[in-house]
Amino acid sequence: MAEFTFYTVAMSRGQISRWALHEAGADYDQVVFDFADRPDDFLAINPMNKVPALVHHVGGQDHVITEAAAINHYLAETHSDKGLLPQSDEKAAYFRWLFFAAGPIEQAVMASALGWKVPEERTATAGFGSLDLALSAMEGWLKNNDFAAGNRFTMADTYVGSQFVWGLRFGSIPEQPAFKAYVDRITQRPAYAEANAIDAKLIAEAG
Repeated sequence: MAEFTFYTVAMSRGQISRWALHEAGADYDQVVFDFADRPDDFLAINPMNKVPALVHHVGGQDHVITEAAAINHYLAETHSDKGLLPQSDEKAAYFRWLFFAAGPIEQAVMASALGWKVPEERTATAGFGSLDLALSAMEGWLKNNDFAAGNRFTMADTYVGSQFVWGLRFGSIPEQPAFKAYVDRITQRPAYAEANAIDAKLIAEAG
């Protein structure tokens, strides 16, 4: 048995955490299914019945991690020799933008895609503000920093970066120069290419 079991669906947020698995060099097996035919026992792993989910088999126990941002950081912690964790002076930015992408960016993009209109006077109540406001905050950072934590790639970029890879590809995020340059930087990484090739094949096979 591999150290990790990775549960995913071909065209899903599972792609975010597969990239992290390859950045970490993790030893993993995969369980791939589709949204219409999920294994009966998957609810025991994630009661939300969504992917990705990761099970870490260690010390005779199974530890379940869900939510892509949490999975990716967990992999950085369990593979600390890979240099993917933030250094002391990078921690503030690392956690700030990792959780910003998992919160306001994700919510704002989905709200826009689904046509949810938040009245301007209620944007503070919504938490994510608005898509323009959330993207403006991220753009301000990326105009002056190459990566989420500053001038060095960290595991935060597998999550933050995935939001922009997908957003630019599907048009849910406008192609601002800072966003395009960021995506160009992170997608040159060998681990990204490895992970992306696996998921591209799964997507093609799923038809």
